Amino acid sequence: MISASPTTKAIAWMMGALTSFAVMTVSVRELTGEMHAFQMLFIRSAIGILILLPFLQRGGWGQIRLTYLAGHGLRNVIHFTGQVLWIFGIGLLPLATVSALEFTSPLWGGLLAVLFLGEKMNRGRWTAFGLGFLGVLVIVRPGFIEVSEGILIMLACAFFFGATGVATKWLTRRESALAIVFMMVVMQTVFGAVASSFVWAPLAWHQAPWLILLAVTGLTAHYSLTRALAAADATFIMPMEFLRLPIVAVVGFLLYQEAFEAMTLLGAAIIFSGNYASIRHETRTVVR
Repeated sequence: MISASPTTKAIAWMMGALTSFAVMTVSVRELTGEMHAFQMLFIRSAIGILILLPFLQRGGWGQIRLTYLAGHGLRNVIHFTGQVLWIFGIGLLPLATVSALEFTSPLWGGLLAVLFLGEKMNRGRWTAFGLGFLGVLVIVRPGFIEVSEGILIMLACAFFFGATGVATKWLTRRESALAIVFMMVVMQTVFGAVASSFVWAPLAWHQAPWLILLAVTGLTAHYSLTRALAAADATFIMPMEFLRLPIVAVVGFLLYQEAFEAMTLLGAAIIFSGNYASIRHETRTVVR
């Protein structure tokens, strides 16, 4: 039996992460207006702990260590902040626009990975970053559309998400994916409990399916992303997040009748071509 290469495994895990993130986006949109971001994140993380406990019972608690507690803390402060901004952005902008602006996060993440993790850029990765950035410019069109509050929030969110990816990559060199995700839900349950105590609203039964879906996809998204980052460099993995745009654009059209914009589709095509070039370069390098 032929085992898959690390690059192939990384791509497969990243596809799982992208699908989970898309479903999570819909869950947030359905809860927006009824529940504050702090409350959503608290409930999601609390449910996440319950889901992960059986896996830890089977896999052993020995992998949950306090050796890198400061690293986990930094990652989760950064990530929690980014998630709050992301939820606010979903309530203010069309889903495709939210995803388009999120796509600046791999650019930040790649820069931070080079500066702090010592990763190297190659021709395929430069191509992905260059075309990814060009695609985002085509979609956002700075100077041609109004720079609203929602756009500024999502640009800030993108920086925090990029930094989260780098912190995650650093932890994957020292911790298992399960340990990283478990520490995430524990720490963010604490963060969410404190923050949501100031904005708590009564829960309704119709919110339960969306909260459960939010919790499950939150776990699968971050577990898959962590496994992808463990299998390949962040400078290769993070540009693949650009593929989230066509997925979310289709979801926005089917569920919320958000129209496809020609410039969004053009930008998505440019982004996809960059990802394809990067994947081809990485695969050929591995084969050689």
